[in-house]
Amino acid sequence: MTTADALHLFLGHSASGQAIRRLDWASNPLGPISGWSNSLRTMVGAILGSAFPQCLLWGPQHIVIHNDAFLPILRDKPPAIGRSFDDVWAEVWHIIGPLVERAYAGEPTFIEDYEIMIQRGGRPAQAFFTFCYSPVRDDDGRIAGMLDTVIETTEKVQAQQQARLINTELAHRMQNTLAIVSSIADQTLRTSASLDEARTTFGRRLKALGEAHNVLTQSSWNSAPMAAIIKGALAPHSIAPGDICTDGPLVHLSARQALSLSMAIHELATNSMKYGALSVATGAVRVRWNLQPIAGDKCLRLTWIESGGPKVLPPERRGFGSRLIEDVLASDFGGKANLCYLPDGLRFELETRLSNLGPAR
Repeated sequence: MTTADALHLFLGHSASGQAIRRLDWASNPLGPISGWSNSLRTMVGAILGSAFPQCLLWGPQHIVIHNDAFLPILRDKPPAIGRSFDDVWAEVWHIIGPLVERAYAGEPTFIEDYEIMIQRGGRPAQAFFTFCYSPVRDDDGRIAGMLDTVIETTEKVQAQQQARLINTELAHRMQNTLAIVSSIADQTLRTSASLDEARTTFGRRLKALGEAHNVLTQSSWNSAPMAAIIKGALAPHSIAPGDICTDGPLVHLSARQALSLSMAIHELATNSMKYGALSVATGAVRVRWNLQPIAGDKCLRLTWIESGGPKVLPPERRGFGSRLIEDVLASDFGGKANLCYLPDGLRFELETRLSNLGPAR
Protein backbone atom coordinates (compact mmCIF):
# COMPACT_ATOMS: atom_id res chain seq x y z
CA MET A 1 0.00 0.00 0.00
CA THR A 2 1.37 3.39 -1.00
CA THR A 3 1.61 6.38 1.37
CA ALA A 4 -1.21 8.09 -0.58
CA ASP A 5 -3.44 5.04 -0.16
CA ALA A 6 -2.70 4.87 3.56
CA LEU A 7 -3.46 8.59 3.93
CA HIS A 8 -6.72 8.13 2.00
CA LEU A 9 -7.86 5.32 4.30
CA PHE A 10 -6.69 7.19 7.38
CA LEU A 11 -8.59 10.42 6.57
CA GLY A 12 -11.60 8.84 4.86
CA HIS A 13 -14.09 10.60 2.59
CA SER A 14 -15.60 13.12 5.01
CA ALA A 15 -15.49 16.90 4.48
CA SER A 16 -13.28 17.26 7.54
CA GLY A 17 -10.97 14.51 6.26
CA GLN A 18 -10.60 16.33 2.94
CA ALA A 19 -9.91 19.59 4.77
CA ILE A 20 -7.16 17.87 6.76
CA ARG A 21 -5.72 16.42 3.53
CA ARG A 22 -5.65 19.86 1.82
CA LEU A 23 -4.10 21.79 4.72
CA ASP A 24 -0.39 22.70 4.54
CA TRP A 25 0.68 21.01 7.76
CA ALA A 26 4.34 21.70 7.05
CA SER A 27 3.76 25.32 8.12
CA ASN A 28 1.62 24.27 11.10
CA PRO A 29 2.91 23.57 14.63
CA LEU A 30 1.82 19.93 14.26
CA GLY A 31 4.06 19.44 11.19
CA PRO A 32 3.44 17.12 8.20
CA ILE A 33 1.03 14.24 8.66
CA SER A 34 3.80 11.78 7.87
CA GLY A 35 5.53 12.86 11.06
CA TRP A 36 2.53 12.57 13.34
CA SER A 37 2.77 10.17 16.25
CA ASN A 38 0.78 6.96 16.31
CA SER A 39 -1.43 8.29 19.11
CA LEU A 40 -2.27 11.45 17.14
CA ARG A 41 -3.06 9.44 14.01
CA THR A 42 -5.20 7.04 16.02
CA MET A 43 -7.19 9.85 17.66
CA VAL A 44 -7.72 11.66 14.34
CA GLY A 45 -8.88 8.46 12.67
CA ALA A 46 -11.23 7.73 15.59
CA ILE A 47 -12.95 11.12 15.62
CA LEU A 48 -13.29 11.22 11.82
CA GLY A 49 -15.07 7.88 12.03
CA SER A 50 -17.45 9.06 14.74
CA ALA A 51 -20.96 10.37 14.14
CA PHE A 52 -20.90 12.26 17.46
CA PRO A 53 -19.51 15.84 17.51
CA GLN A 54 -15.86 15.63 18.52
CA CYS A 55 -12.94 18.02 18.42
CA LEU A 56 -9.33 17.10 19.15
CA LEU A 57 -6.88 19.63 20.55
CA TRP A 58 -3.20 18.70 20.18
CA GLY A 59 -0.01 20.23 21.38
CA PRO A 60 0.64 23.26 23.58
CA GLN A 61 -0.93 25.52 20.93
CA HIS A 62 -4.25 23.60 21.20
CA ILE A 63 -4.38 22.92 17.44
CA VAL A 64 -7.88 21.88 16.33
CA ILE A 65 -8.86 18.80 14.35
CA HIS A 66 -12.58 17.98 14.30
CA ASN A 67 -15.06 15.74 12.51
CA ASP A 68 -18.05 16.61 10.32
CA ALA A 69 -20.47 16.25 13.24
CA PHE A 70 -18.69 19.17 14.93
CA LEU A 71 -19.41 21.58 12.04
CA PRO A 72 -22.93 22.55 13.32
CA ILE A 73 -21.28 23.58 16.61
CA LEU A 74 -19.07 26.02 14.71
CA ARG A 75 -21.98 27.36 12.61
CA ASP A 76 -20.71 30.42 10.72
CA LYS A 77 -17.22 30.54 12.22
CA PRO A 78 -14.24 30.41 9.81
CA PRO A 79 -12.73 26.96 9.13
CA ALA A 80 -11.22 25.71 12.39
CA ILE A 81 -9.02 22.77 11.40
CA GLY A 82 -5.37 23.60 11.96
CA ARG A 83 -6.12 26.70 14.05
CA SER A 84 -5.70 27.21 17.77
CA PHE A 85 -8.77 26.41 19.89
CA ASP A 86 -8.01 29.66 21.73
CA ASP A 87 -8.50 31.58 18.47
CA VAL A 88 -11.56 29.63 17.31
CA TRP A 89 -13.40 30.38 20.56
CA ALA A 90 -11.71 33.70 21.36
CA GLU A 91 -14.93 35.34 22.59
CA VAL A 92 -15.34 32.75 25.37
CA TRP A 93 -11.74 31.71 25.95
CA HIS A 94 -11.75 33.44 29.36
CA ILE A 95 -14.47 30.94 30.36
CA ILE A 96 -13.42 27.69 28.68
CA GLY A 97 -9.66 28.30 28.77
CA PRO A 98 -9.32 27.20 32.42
CA LEU A 99 -11.27 24.02 31.60
CA VAL A 100 -8.90 23.25 28.73
CA GLU A 101 -5.88 23.78 30.97
CA ARG A 102 -7.47 21.50 33.56
CA ALA A 103 -7.75 18.74 30.92
CA TYR A 104 -4.11 19.30 29.90
CA ALA A 105 -3.26 18.88 33.59
CA GLY A 106 -4.95 15.47 33.57
CA GLU A 107 -8.34 16.37 35.06
CA PRO A 108 -11.40 15.70 32.86
CA THR A 109 -14.49 17.95 32.95
CA PHE A 110 -18.11 17.04 32.26
CA ILE A 111 -20.81 19.74 32.27
CA GLU A 112 -24.44 19.50 31.22
CA ASP A 113 -26.39 22.36 29.61
CA TYR A 114 -23.58 24.86 30.13
CA GLU A 115 -24.76 28.38 29.30
CA ILE A 116 -22.38 30.54 27.30
CA MET A 117 -22.58 33.63 25.08
CA ILE A 118 -20.93 33.00 21.71
CA GLN A 119 -20.66 34.94 18.47
CA ARG A 120 -23.16 33.86 15.83
CA GLY A 121 -24.13 35.87 12.81
CA GLY A 122 -21.91 38.70 13.96
CA ARG A 123 -23.66 39.15 17.30
CA PRO A 124 -23.64 37.58 20.75
CA ALA A 125 -26.02 34.64 21.11
CA GLN A 126 -27.02 32.61 24.13
CA ALA A 127 -26.20 28.94 23.67
CA PHE A 128 -26.11 25.80 25.83
CA PHE A 129 -23.77 22.83 25.52
CA THR A 130 -23.27 19.48 27.21
CA PHE A 131 -19.62 18.52 26.85
CA CYS A 132 -16.71 16.53 28.20
CA TYR A 133 -13.08 17.68 28.06
CA SER A 134 -10.89 14.56 28.33
CA PRO A 135 -7.05 14.41 28.52
CA VAL A 136 -5.37 12.54 25.63
CA ARG A 137 -1.90 10.98 25.97
CA ASP A 138 0.87 10.57 23.38
CA ASP A 139 2.95 7.48 22.60
CA ASP A 140 5.02 8.02 25.72
CA GLY A 141 2.02 8.28 28.04
CA ARG A 142 2.33 12.02 28.53
CA ILE A 143 -0.70 14.29 28.10
CA ALA A 144 -0.41 15.86 24.66
CA GLY A 145 -3.92 17.03 23.97
CA MET A 146 -7.60 17.04 24.84
CA LEU A 147 -10.73 15.54 23.32
CA ASP A 148 -13.82 17.76 23.29
CA THR A 149 -16.92 15.59 23.00
CA VAL A 150 -19.85 17.96 22.79
CA ILE A 151 -23.47 18.39 21.79
CA GLU A 152 -25.42 21.62 21.64
CA THR A 153 -28.53 21.60 23.84
CA THR A 154 -29.75 25.15 23.19
CA GLU A 155 -33.09 24.11 21.71
CA LYS A 156 -33.71 21.60 24.49
CA VAL A 157 -32.91 24.06 27.28
CA GLN A 158 -34.97 26.82 25.69
CA ALA A 159 -37.89 24.41 25.28
CA GLN A 160 -37.61 23.48 28.97
CA GLN A 161 -37.47 27.15 29.95
CA GLN A 162 -40.49 27.88 27.79
CA ALA A 163 -42.37 24.96 29.35
CA ARG A 164 -41.63 26.30 32.84
CA LEU A 165 -42.79 29.76 31.82
CA ILE A 166 -45.98 28.32 30.32
CA ASN A 167 -46.69 26.29 33.45
CA THR A 168 -46.09 29.33 35.65
CA GLU A 169 -48.30 31.46 33.45
CA LEU A 170 -50.97 28.75 33.37
CA ALA A 171 -50.97 28.56 37.17
CA HIS A 172 -51.20 32.34 37.34
CA ARG A 173 -54.12 32.41 34.90
CA MET A 174 -55.88 29.64 36.75
CA GLN A 175 -55.58 31.59 39.99
CA ASN A 176 -56.88 34.72 38.29
CA THR A 177 -59.77 32.85 36.70
CA LEU A 178 -60.72 31.21 39.98
CA ALA A 179 -60.59 34.62 41.67
CA ILE A 180 -62.86 36.06 38.97
CA VAL A 181 -65.30 33.15 39.25
CA SER A 182 -65.32 33.46 43.02
CA SER A 183 -66.04 37.18 42.77
CA ILE A 184 -68.82 36.60 40.24
CA ALA A 185 -70.38 33.93 42.46
CA ASP A 186 -70.17 36.14 45.55
CA GLN A 187 -71.67 39.17 43.82
CA THR A 188 -74.37 37.11 42.08
CA LEU A 189 -75.51 35.42 45.28
CA ARG A 190 -75.44 38.72 47.15
CA THR A 191 -77.64 40.59 44.66
CA SER A 192 -80.04 37.87 43.47
CA ALA A 193 -83.58 37.70 44.84
CA SER A 194 -83.72 33.89 44.73
CA LEU A 195 -81.56 30.84 44.28
CA ASP A 196 -83.06 30.17 40.83
CA GLU A 197 -82.26 33.71 39.73
CA ALA A 198 -78.72 33.39 41.10
CA ARG A 199 -78.23 30.07 39.27
CA THR A 200 -79.37 31.55 35.95
CA THR A 201 -77.38 34.77 36.30
CA PHE A 202 -74.24 32.97 37.43
CA GLY A 203 -74.44 30.56 34.48
CA ARG A 204 -74.75 33.40 31.98
CA ARG A 205 -71.86 35.29 33.49
CA LEU A 206 -69.66 32.20 33.37
CA LYS A 207 -70.60 31.71 29.72
CA ALA A 208 -69.56 35.30 28.95
CA LEU A 209 -66.27 34.66 30.71
CA GLY A 210 -65.82 31.47 28.70
CA GLU A 211 -66.40 33.30 25.40
CA ALA A 212 -63.60 35.72 26.26
CA HIS A 213 -61.34 32.81 27.18
CA ASN A 214 -61.99 31.23 23.77
CA VAL A 215 -60.90 34.39 21.94
CA LEU A 216 -57.78 34.70 24.11
CA THR A 217 -56.87 31.05 23.59
CA GLN A 218 -56.80 31.59 19.83
CA SER A 219 -54.11 34.24 20.31
CA SER A 220 -52.17 32.22 22.93
CA TRP A 221 -53.35 34.64 25.62
CA ASN A 222 -51.05 37.32 24.26
CA SER A 223 -53.74 39.77 23.15
CA ALA A 224 -57.25 39.80 21.75
CA PRO A 225 -59.02 42.00 19.16
CA MET A 226 -61.61 44.25 20.78
CA ALA A 227 -64.15 43.53 18.03
CA ALA A 228 -64.01 39.77 18.67
CA ILE A 229 -64.42 40.26 22.43
CA ILE A 230 -67.42 42.56 22.01
CA LYS A 231 -69.13 40.40 19.39
CA GLY A 232 -68.56 37.26 21.46
CA ALA A 233 -70.11 38.87 24.53
CA LEU A 234 -73.11 40.16 22.53
CA ALA A 235 -73.81 37.01 20.52
CA PRO A 236 -76.16 35.36 23.07
CA HIS A 237 -78.20 38.57 23.46
CA SER A 238 -79.07 39.46 19.88
CA ILE A 239 -82.71 38.70 19.10
CA ALA A 240 -83.36 40.22 15.66
CA PRO A 241 -81.03 41.29 12.83
CA GLY A 242 -79.89 44.87 13.33
CA ASP A 243 -80.94 45.21 16.96
CA ILE A 244 -77.26 45.36 17.95
CA CYS A 245 -74.72 47.14 15.73
CA THR A 246 -70.98 47.20 16.33
CA ASP A 247 -68.36 49.21 14.49
CA GLY A 248 -64.76 50.26 15.10
CA PRO A 249 -61.11 49.94 14.02
CA LEU A 250 -58.72 47.13 14.91
CA VAL A 251 -57.65 47.48 18.55
CA HIS A 252 -55.84 44.83 20.58
CA LEU A 253 -56.45 44.32 24.29
CA SER A 254 -54.45 42.57 26.97
CA ALA A 255 -55.88 39.37 28.44
CA ARG A 256 -57.05 41.16 31.57
CA GLN A 257 -58.69 43.94 29.55
CA ALA A 258 -60.39 41.41 27.28
CA LEU A 259 -61.89 39.56 30.24
CA SER A 260 -63.16 42.67 32.01
CA LEU A 261 -64.58 44.18 28.79
CA SER A 262 -66.33 40.91 27.93
CA MET A 263 -67.97 40.80 31.37
CA ALA A 264 -68.91 44.49 31.17
CA ILE A 265 -70.54 44.11 27.74
CA HIS A 266 -72.39 41.05 29.00
CA GLU A 267 -73.74 43.02 31.98
CA LEU A 268 -74.82 45.89 29.72
CA ALA A 269 -76.57 43.53 27.33
CA THR A 270 -78.25 41.60 30.14
CA ASN A 271 -79.51 44.82 31.71
CA SER A 272 -80.73 46.02 28.31
CA MET A 273 -82.69 42.79 27.75
CA LYS A 274 -84.33 43.10 31.17
CA TYR A 275 -85.04 46.81 31.38
CA GLY A 276 -83.63 48.64 28.36
CA ALA A 277 -83.73 48.83 24.57
CA LEU A 278 -83.40 45.09 23.96
CA SER A 279 -86.48 44.41 26.09
CA VAL A 280 -88.78 45.69 23.32
CA ALA A 281 -89.01 44.98 19.59
CA THR A 282 -88.37 48.62 18.64
CA GLY A 283 -85.18 48.96 20.66
CA ALA A 284 -81.62 48.98 19.34
CA VAL A 285 -78.07 49.13 20.68
CA ARG A 286 -75.08 50.71 18.96
CA VAL A 287 -71.56 49.84 20.12
CA ARG A 288 -68.92 52.01 18.49
CA TRP A 289 -65.30 52.80 19.17
CA ASN A 290 -62.78 55.06 17.48
CA LEU A 291 -59.27 56.39 17.85
CA GLN A 292 -58.55 60.12 18.03
CA PRO A 293 -55.12 61.85 18.17
CA ILE A 294 -54.16 63.13 21.61
CA ALA A 295 -50.80 64.57 22.76
CA GLY A 296 -48.42 62.19 20.98
CA ASP A 297 -50.76 59.25 21.48
CA LYS A 298 -54.27 58.21 20.50
CA CYS A 299 -57.41 58.17 22.59
CA LEU A 300 -59.73 55.17 22.41
CA ARG A 301 -63.36 56.12 22.97
CA LEU A 302 -65.90 53.28 23.24
CA THR A 303 -69.61 54.07 23.47
CA TRP A 304 -72.69 51.95 24.17
CA ILE A 305 -75.86 53.76 23.13
CA GLU A 306 -79.39 52.40 23.59
CA SER A 307 -82.42 53.79 21.80
CA GLY A 308 -86.06 52.93 21.14
CA GLY A 309 -86.58 51.32 24.53
CA PRO A 310 -88.67 52.19 27.56
CA LYS A 311 -87.92 55.25 29.64
CA VAL A 312 -84.78 54.78 31.68
CA LEU A 313 -84.67 55.35 35.41
CA PRO A 314 -81.46 55.30 37.46
CA PRO A 315 -81.16 52.16 39.62
CA GLU A 316 -81.95 52.42 43.30
CA ARG A 317 -78.73 50.67 44.22
CA ARG A 318 -75.32 50.09 42.65
CA GLY A 319 -75.08 46.43 41.66
CA PHE A 320 -72.40 44.06 40.38
CA GLY A 321 -72.65 45.34 36.80
CA SER A 322 -72.23 48.99 37.77
CA ARG A 323 -69.21 48.27 39.96
CA LEU A 324 -67.65 46.09 37.26
CA ILE A 325 -68.14 48.75 34.58
CA GLU A 326 -67.25 51.91 36.47
CA ASP A 327 -64.53 50.57 38.78
CA VAL A 328 -62.93 47.39 37.47
CA LEU A 329 -63.13 48.26 33.77
CA ALA A 330 -61.75 51.75 34.31
CA SER A 331 -58.86 50.36 36.36
CA ASP A 332 -57.98 47.61 33.89
CA PHE A 333 -58.00 50.07 30.99
CA GLY A 334 -56.24 52.83 32.88
CA GLY A 335 -58.93 55.31 31.86
CA LYS A 336 -62.43 56.55 32.63
CA ALA A 337 -65.73 54.66 32.46
CA ASN A 338 -69.11 56.32 32.91
CA LEU A 339 -72.71 55.11 32.95
CA CYS A 340 -75.37 57.70 32.08
CA TYR A 341 -79.04 56.83 32.69
CA LEU A 342 -80.62 59.17 30.14
CA PRO A 343 -84.45 59.06 29.79
CA ASP A 344 -84.27 57.97 26.13
CA GLY A 345 -81.70 55.24 26.70
CA LEU A 346 -78.71 54.15 28.72
CA ARG A 347 -75.34 55.41 27.55
CA PHE A 348 -71.93 54.06 28.49
CA GLU A 349 -68.55 55.58 27.62
CA LEU A 350 -65.03 54.26 28.09
CA GLU A 351 -61.99 56.43 27.38
CA THR A 352 -58.30 55.56 27.60
CA ARG A 353 -55.02 56.11 25.82
CA LEU A 354 -54.01 53.61 23.14
CA SER A 355 -50.68 53.17 24.92
CA ASN A 356 -52.60 51.66 27.86
CA LEU A 357 -53.83 48.78 25.72
CA GLY A 358 -52.41 45.50 24.56
CA PRO A 359 -50.00 42.86 25.91
CA ALA A 360 -47.63 45.39 27.52
CA ARG A 361 -50.48 46.49 29.77
